[in-house]
Amino acid sequence: MEGAAQHISPAAARGGPDMPGPDMLAHVAALLECRDVDTAWQLHVDCMARFGFDRMIYGLTRFPPGATLADLSDVLILSNHTPEYLTPWLRDGFVSHSPMVRWALHNTGACSWRWITEEDARGTLTEAERRTVAFNQRMGVRAGYTISFGQKGTRHRGVIGLCARDGLQQDEVDAYWQIVGREVEVLNGLMHLCISALPHTPPSRHLTARQREVLEWVSEGKTTQDIATILGVTPATVEKHLRLARTTMGAETTAQALLRASFFNQIYQVSPR
Repeated sequence: MEGAAQHISPAAARGGPDMPGPDMLAHVAALLECRDVDTAWQLHVDCMARFGFDRMIYGLTRFPPGATLADLSDVLILSNHTPEYLTPWLRDGFVSHSPMVRWALHNTGACSWRWITEEDARGTLTEAERRTVAFNQRMGVRAGYTISFGQKGTRHRGVIGLCARDGLQQDEVDAYWQIVGREVEVLNGLMHLCISALPHTPPSRHLTARQREVLEWVSEGKTTQDIATILGVTPATVEKHLRLARTTMGAETTAQALLRASFFNQIYQVSPR
């Protein structure tokens, strides 16, 4: 947006700016046909920009230790924020002290960032959370909504922060949300479900084709000798691939490596065309 802040009118908001019904259906169809995370994410970025949310950060983890953040090496993080914002946000620990992340870890649904102001007025923000809020203010991350997706299991959590266009006030965003909030929630939920089902590779968690293959045979109940016979290799070679798979998945046992590979959707995947 150029110049002064522009108020989003209800007329423009109905169905999302520049996104009438047929376009919405085309977007949903395209998202459902995605076969990789990057394509699905870019489609979602373009979609949310039409609703006025031009910066987002999405996190998906399948290893949340209780109600705290997981090791970021096991978190899929997607964002279209600039590196100037995202790098210190992750590197300097702001993500661990974000009031909205705290809210998301204990709640499900959508929450206005007005909640931060209300928490501050009640005196419940920690000093680290206040520093995070100040950092966001400096970086122009001031008004928006956070959506915490319903958990599909005890080891599955997803959250997205939607930042409104620079210059908009939270009052304006809240009024706008009353008109399009339900649509935005549904579209974000669909994105979350699609990306959750797609294979992704966290840092240092990429299995080779052979490692995936031996883990798939283990999941079928095959022994090391069985797999060696099937693949035409020695049992020692199979053990080597299993050992490397355990290391890649950060697992102590083959069973744990198999579980993590399954969580990351890295096994039983059709190769992209």
